[in-house]
Amino acid sequence: MNPRWLLKAKRWAQHPPSMRQVMFYGAIIATCLALAGVEWLWGWPDWLTVNSPRRLP
Repeated sequence: MNPRWLLKAKRWAQHPPSMRQVMFYGAIIATCLALAGVEWLWGWPDWLTVNSPRRLP
């Protein structure tokens, strides 16, 4: 682990973020998990797949 991360963790523990910032990060994480869950359940749609202009042999 980088020593700089330990200093950031110490600073974060001494001065925790505001509840609004925690909720913001929680919403971002929840959105990412929801998208991953949808992709896992139903798969990636074909219309979002990029077609390669050339085929490998």
